[in-house]
Amino acid sequence: MKLSRQFTVFGSAIFCVVIFSLYLMLDRGHLDYPSSPRREGSFPQGQLSMLQEKIDHLERLLAENNEIISNIRDSVINLSESVEDGPKSSQGNFSQGAGSHLPSQLSLSVHPADCMFASQSGSHNSDVQMLDVYSLLSFDNPDGGVWKQGFDIEYGSKEWDTEPLQIFVVPHSHNDPGWLKTFNDYFRDKTQYIFNNMVLKLGEDSRRKFMWSEISYLSKWWDIIDNQKKDAVKSLIENGQFEIVTGGWVMPDEATAHYFALIDQLIEGHQWLENNLGVKPRSGWAIDPFGHSPTMAYLLKRAGFSHMLIQRVHYAIKKHFALQKSLEFFWRQNWDLGSGTDILCHMMPFYSYDIPHTCGPDPKICCQFDFKRLPGGRLGCPWGFPAETIHAENVQSRAWMLLDQYRKKSKLFRSKVLLAPLGDDFRYCEYTEWDLQFKNYQRLFDYMNSQPQFNVMIQFGTLSDYFDALDKAAANQKEKSQSMFPILSGDFFTYADRDDHYWSGYFTSRPFYKRMDRIMESHLRAAEILYYVALRRAEKYKINKFLSSSHYKSLTEARRNLGLFQHHDAITGTAKDWVVVDYGIRLFHSLIVLEKIIGSSAFLLILKDKHLYDSYSSDTFLDMDSKQKSQDSLPQKNIISLSAEPRYLVIYNPLEQDRTSVVSVYVSSPTVQVFSASGQPIEVQVSAVWDGKNAISGTAYEVSFLAHVPPLGMKVYKILESTSSNSHLANYVFYNGKVEDTGIFNIKNKLYAEESITLENSFIALWFAQSGLMEKMMTKEDGKHHEVNVQFSWYGTTNKPDKSGAYLFLPDGDAKPYVYKLLPLVRVTHGRIYSEVTCFFEHITHRVRLYHIQGIEGQSVEVSNIVDIRKEYNHEIAMRISSDIKNQNRFYTDLNGYQIQPRMTMKKLPLQANVYPMTTMAYIQDAEWRLTLLSAQSLGVSSLKSGQIEVIMDRRLMQDDNRGLGQGVYDNKITANLFRILLEKRSAVNMEEEKHPVSYPSLLSHMTSSFMNHPLFTMTKKFSPPLELLGEFSPLLSSLPCDIHLVNLRTVQSKGGSVYSDEAALILHRKGFDCRFSSKNTGLLCPTTQGKMLVQKLFNKFTVESLTPSSLSLMHSPPDAQNISEITLSPMEISTFRIRLSSSHELPPSV
Repeated sequence: MKLSRQFTVFGSAIFCVVIFSLYLMLDRGHLDYPSSPRREGSFPQGQLSMLQEKIDHLERLLAENNEIISNIRDSVINLSESVEDGPKSSQGNFSQGAGSHLPSQLSLSVHPADCMFASQSGSHNSDVQMLDVYSLLSFDNPDGGVWKQGFDIEYGSKEWDTEPLQIFVVPHSHNDPGWLKTFNDYFRDKTQYIFNNMVLKLGEDSRRKFMWSEISYLSKWWDIIDNQKKDAVKSLIENGQFEIVTGGWVMPDEATAHYFALIDQLIEGHQWLENNLGVKPRSGWAIDPFGHSPTMAYLLKRAGFSHMLIQRVHYAIKKHFALQKSLEFFWRQNWDLGSGTDILCHMMPFYSYDIPHTCGPDPKICCQFDFKRLPGGRLGCPWGFPAETIHAENVQSRAWMLLDQYRKKSKLFRSKVLLAPLGDDFRYCEYTEWDLQFKNYQRLFDYMNSQPQFNVMIQFGTLSDYFDALDKAAANQKEKSQSMFPILSGDFFTYADRDDHYWSGYFTSRPFYKRMDRIMESHLRAAEILYYVALRRAEKYKINKFLSSSHYKSLTEARRNLGLFQHHDAITGTAKDWVVVDYGIRLFHSLIVLEKIIGSSAFLLILKDKHLYDSYSSDTFLDMDSKQKSQDSLPQKNIISLSAEPRYLVIYNPLEQDRTSVVSVYVSSPTVQVFSASGQPIEVQVSAVWDGKNAISGTAYEVSFLAHVPPLGMKVYKILESTSSNSHLANYVFYNGKVEDTGIFNIKNKLYAEESITLENSFIALWFAQSGLMEKMMTKEDGKHHEVNVQFSWYGTTNKPDKSGAYLFLPDGDAKPYVYKLLPLVRVTHGRIYSEVTCFFEHITHRVRLYHIQGIEGQSVEVSNIVDIRKEYNHEIAMRISSDIKNQNRFYTDLNGYQIQPRMTMKKLPLQANVYPMTTMAYIQDAEWRLTLLSAQSLGVSSLKSGQIEVIMDRRLMQDDNRGLGQGVYDNKITANLFRILLEKRSAVNMEEEKHPVSYPSLLSHMTSSFMNHPLFTMTKKFSPPLELLGEFSPLLSSLPCDIHLVNLRTVQSKGGSVYSDEAALILHRKGFDCRFSSKNTGLLCPTTQGKMLVQKLFNKFTVESLTPSSLSLMHSPPDAQNISEITLSPMEISTFRIRLSSSHELPPSV
């Protein structure tokens, strides 16, 4: 008893020390911490208010560190060290991080079980691992005879005597939502006629079938047709004549698209189908994306699909799979330790999805059975053997000829069920083609089916007809022996369709719009989350102006414009110039609209008296701090006009983590003060705004400060013109040029750098060459120096007839160094909040920045490149990072921002084959270190030599690459590329594990990527008369666990209407992460919880009325779907829940 009492006393004492230390820590932090989530801090109320704020924040800090007690000893040690260190003098060594703007952090609390996942080996239980296939193949390209890239196929005449060959001929039309024409022009000229004729022609004969995938077109047609046609479509669907496959808004690209947008366009399509047709697609159809990602397979599986089809895969892989009869396989995720992600995938075996390449191995024969190519039409067969109409005299010979192709094709598969697609781009547009194809094929079918010696059952079918028959055949075989299909893991990049023609160019083509896409995604996500939360508030307070606004209609349009841009000729940069402009205008208009939705939702939420909302006109809501003037220009910061009267800054954090980040705004005066909502002065850095390289703006100044914003919440700051001891001017040193001193800033001019140019903060020191390019990095944790050398280089294009274009990368050999005759002007900035080195080359303005901050953003190096190659001719510009990391030929790229795919640079492949897509990150590593390049836009990346990461930033090509586009890429813009370089020390690494087909980023890397892709939104308004705003808005009780990302909170459309419902789709992703990195002082103030979250502990001031599990795109609910009180996610899992929130009462702060 005595012993347990001693333990209790000792435990209580430790607990008191922790709380007191946290309080001390809090008291000396330079930051304005969030005010109470219950009080939503009103403006200054003296000492008592500040004390209340601190106590409230303390409660929150304890909630966020709910693991603190279990790790209490470590915490006390950490804390006592941090107290002993004491507040650093503000005049201390400036380069050490300007007196650390955050208190020393607790160690990140990771549950040991959460580390198990990454250390297990991933899918060693696959029969086919794509990395092994690449090692195995020689990638030679021998002539295969009639099937040029394959081999001769033979069969015995009696092979179908016991079981007939069952053939499904599947008519389809591939409609690009923009390529050589805009989306609207294609619809006007082609697509609407395909639909109109389909209704008529399928109605004539119930044996006819047709299928469709792009909902963007279907919805556009649906809006202009009468009810009679709508009913006809519904009955065609009901009787199985018309099938919707995949059912996304588009057939998306799978290399450069981010998983947020892939999911969003899938939901948009599936929601439209549910509301208008009551249809749930069940088979995936992706015949034209240029290479295929397992991320897409995973998303389809999570949406409730069991089957999918792909087409554009490297010809050597198709041949290998055909030889092994592995063209149909269960596609399993690399990281899957079981079989839960398996989806049956059919890979089309031949060169293309057109009719000459889909009936069998000989295109000159298959072409004769494309009855649109009959003599007299506009289209012929390039092989010199024309199509023939089928009639009584030739039906026997033609049937044998076609059946021979079908039989040969069937020999590449393991079942006696065969798929024969029948279609091409924008087919079945003319009335006549429906008759030519369907009538001629029906004559062939009738004849074949009437001949017992043919041993064939042939009919028109849809994709699901084929997969249903295949499942039946597989089930029969499974009764006899093992499963019919092998299990495959890995991806299908980089695609080549012939020779050395690798499609790695489009990973970078039109990079301006790839960056704009990512900005649009962060805006859409922020708008979705704020809108749903504001809607719940507006319902409670009956704010009719918000409820009756056109926001939901605008939000839907923005979803659709982003969805359209995920099309495999849009985000890829492979459309005609004017089509690119059309996509750009759509994105640009939606960005403007989303900013309005963000501004008005934020205004409603931060407004103290909600009822005042109705009295304000929409132009008085909050404005963004930057503005893009046109679809092809970079955003520019707005200048906030200052006076002695304070302006409000409302800062929104779109992430689910409590966050301390640097905010920079442009103001009209260099004498400036920033205050927190409760009146505390905030430390600021005032920097010059530069007009061009070296002229200081006389009208604008940049103010930077650290903002601490709650998860998914907002914080209000006040900014005004006033002299202050908390305002610190940046200092400047110029090398290789001269800049006039304007008298405000301390500016030094030096002819050249006698010693190295250096930057440092409390984590990292950097050394730069005289050119301003980074050469070396030191990690402060261990004092170790590393070569991290940044250089630029050019690729030209080959002198062979086939040259690089929008799709293809065909370089003229290795990259040539970027040469400059004179050293560039170099500008070095030293400041309290950040320091940076900027160098001005002819084609690139290159900026490297370090933040003096103890949190996430202090631990990596920010790299910004403004690229302009508009005067170049057949050149591509790359940034190469060279290091002393011994990664040999292995490197790692992400797929769609969702998962990491290990890569091998192979000498047997041409240079362009070793370039892979990077959506958000690429890294190299050895036993001790990992070097990660994090990216805020999709680009092509490679690691051609050990220690290197190279990223292609822009390409300007003067010719077409013969893939149908009919033009080069010469509409280049001034393009901004944003990156971060993160160097991390690895621990306890077994190098054998490096051979595993799976890898994970660290939590720090995940978080750095999230911060970069979801920056803070800074909004401003001058309210007159001054308006009472809440000091902060905090919708979550605490940060979500560190490894859980809120993908979206997407308001669901009401059934049968075009307005919103009270329900939203809550989409969560639990990230897989590698624990073998230091977790001390990461600035991560969130634990991991084995993927568990209590529903009632999620929201603050909102009640969860209901939360039910759903399939990814809301198509299916589990049969036993009911309200859940705890969310549990497995590592890597993405799950959707239907959520209904209601706003609980909001107590106004006492004045």
